[in-house]
Amino acid sequence: MSIVTVVGNPRTGSRTYAVAVQAARAVAGRLGDEWSGREAEEEVVDLSVLAPWLLSPQASPEVEAALDLVRRADVLVVASPTYKGTYTGLLKVFLDRLPGGALASVVALPLLVLGDARHALAVEVHLRPLLVELGASVPTPGLAVVESQIPALDEVLGPWADRVAPQVRAALTAKDSVDSVTRA
Repeated sequence: MSIVTVVGNPRTGSRTYAVAVQAARAVAGRLGDEWSGREAEEEVVDLSVLAPWLLSPQASPEVEAALDLVRRADVLVVASPTYKGTYTGLLKVFLDRLPGGALASVVALPLLVLGDARHALAVEVHLRPLLVELGASVPTPGLAVVESQIPALDEVLGPWADRVAPQVRAALTAKDSVDSVTRA
């Protein structure tokens, strides 16, 4: 099983990066080997590293490799800080490179890191619809983490991962069933 985390923060080494990676690991730990019978492979696409190539008119092997990794993910954690009440333009520019339906075989978990709890709905109102538009299965509500929660992140991520893992597992099982029928 592959779990890919996309971090849409333009700053390298951001709190969003740390929260996203920890969230992906929490879900992977809850899914365990029981879903696929093999160890979870975790990959991170840090868009701050890809930023110089995202708006370049020339094709970039780095960006293409990241897009391919995202398309092939079983579980995709998509994380961004909130900017102006929504996700970053950097994340939008990256995801705009995917055609509609490109994430049809992906189970996605949207995550936003917020400066203020008043922006908590942004994960459902803005990021979730974008992932659905790209064809992803988004079986759970998105996760909104307020910056003030970061020092006690385990207290937020533990219950969240416990709640979403069964839904992610069910979506992966359904996807697996569809894939096996399609191959037959």
